[in-house]
Amino acid sequence: MTHPFDDRFRADVSRRCAAFDRQPAAADTGPLKPAAVAIALVDTDGGAGFVLTRRAARLRAHSGQWALPGGRRDAGETPQQAALRELHEEIGLALDPGDVLGVLDDYPTRSGYLITPVVVWVGQDARMQPNPDEVSSVHRIPLAIITDADAFEFVEIPESPRRVVRFRLDAHRIHAPTAAVLYQFREVIAGRDTRVADLEQPPFAWR
Repeated sequence: MTHPFDDRFRADVSRRCAAFDRQPAAADTGPLKPAAVAIALVDTDGGAGFVLTRRAARLRAHSGQWALPGGRRDAGETPQQAALRELHEEIGLALDPGDVLGVLDDYPTRSGYLITPVVVWVGQDARMQPNPDEVSSVHRIPLAIITDADAFEFVEIPESPRRVVRFRLDAHRIHAPTAAVLYQFREVIAGRDTRVADLEQPPFAWR
């Protein structure tokens, strides 16, 4: 399904995010470090899409993996502030607080982070320039990749009783946490309150 990248779609996403019954993590998250990622909505030649990056090969953790822009929150930062800062640091996008459309559920990762997804709107004229220290490439992905009925698949692994969630991007499979965050966003814009904190990540993402 194609979503036009226009003011009407922006208002619809904002309205659905506002109606979403967000569930933050429990007050005691133990050793998990707070982090934020941005679901940055962009124009993909006539339709709405979102930004994915490939992490730089030189990074110590999760190098070369597909990811939403984001990272660890600084002391005193809100998730919204952290997501906007990371967008600027990673791909050169300078957005305002008014570009934030909503916040989704916190997602705990096996690698020790508590991720808060922040939905933001990127203007049509915005240019993205990846920071080579953090990002090897940046990609505009059509929303149809995740809004098709069969976009996501759920598989079992012997290491966990929880299901692993993933979606296909060309020859690649994108796993949780990115897949879990985008799956919930797909559900939110469809008007459904679907929880994803119990969806598993593959063992290679546990460290």
